[in-house]
Amino acid sequence: MQALEIIGPRPHSSKPFDSVERSARVRARSAWMAVSNLDMTLSYGGTEVDNEAALVARLERGEPAAVGEVYDAHHAAVRAFATRLVGEPAAAEDLVHEVFVTLPRAMQGFRGDSSLRTFLISIAVNHARHFVRAAIRRRSALDKLAQEPLPSSPNPEHEVRRRELARALTRALDALPLDQRVAIVLCDVEERSSAQVARIVGVPEGTVRTRLFHGRKKLRALLEQEGVR
Repeated sequence: MQALEIIGPRPHSSKPFDSVERSARVRARSAWMAVSNLDMTLSYGGTEVDNEAALVARLERGEPAAVGEVYDAHHAAVRAFATRLVGEPAAAEDLVHEVFVTLPRAMQGFRGDSSLRTFLISIAVNHARHFVRAAIRRRSALDKLAQEPLPSSPNPEHEVRRRELARALTRALDALPLDQRVAIVLCDVEERSSAQVARIVGVPEGTVRTRLFHGRKKLRALLEQEGVR
């Protein structure tokens, strides 16, 4: 997996430290994605592109069938983003439901300067706060219970370490402000550019870079507290 590059300003540091930092972030991302069992493929087929203008027009006319077609085409991508952001499949599905229920009304704000899929992600971001908070509360309660047994694995030690790493990352993300959490998930996990993220969240690109810088700094410190280096 390709190492994730720092975007925007960063503190002065030695090359060895940079290497360790990138390595820790890549390991954390790999563990989180593997444990969450998420599909990183966000392909956008030619047929979808060809039909999008007509589909957008139908959505703007309020055709219920159009919402169903958008759901079929983009549900997986929206669910993957929601799960990465919220960190809990059930809460992520609730967020996905909210996205598609509010889509007809949200189409009033669609300007056509992004793909429909990107617009759906922006709707998810706008509705995420409640779902993230609810998921954090549930995780806090579940931490008091015994951990679920691990499934059989050819390499139990590796599986245990990967799950521990994913839990550490989730706990660290839970401690971040939502705007920094969104920036990290979109840039570092989904590997979108800061310009793309700026369009999704509706802020200047410089603001995204600032959020990303401070979020990464806090995340790195929190992960170090968890023993992830």
